[in-house]
Amino acid sequence: MRDVIQKVIATEAEAKQQVLAARSEAERILSEAQKRAQELTSGARASVQLEADSLLAAAAKQSAQEKAERLALAAAGIEKEINLDEPARQQAVAAVVRCICGVDQTV
Repeated sequence: MRDVIQKVIATEAEAKQQVLAARSEAERILSEAQKRAQELTSGARASVQLEADSLLAAAAKQSAQEKAERLALAAAGIEKEINLDEPARQQAVAAVVRCICGVDQTV
C-alpha cells in the first residue's frame, strides 16, 4: 500500500513538473510570437510610411507643375487680351506713376 501511495505521489510530482514545463514552453512560444508580430508590424509601418512619403512628394511635384502650367496659360491669355500700342502703354505707365507717387506727370 505504501508503495502505491509513493508511486501516486511521484506521479503527481512528475505531472506537476510536466505542467510547469508545458506552461514555460507555452509562455516562450507566446513571447516569440508577440515579438515576431511586433517586428512585422514595425516593418509594415515603415514600409507604409515610405510609400506615403513617396506619394505625397509625387503629389506635391505634380501640383507644382500644374500650378506653373496654369500660371503660364493665364499669363499667355492676359498677354493676348492686353495688347497695348506704345502711346497707350506710355499713358498707362504715367497713370501708374501718378497713382503711386502722387506726381502729375505729363507725357
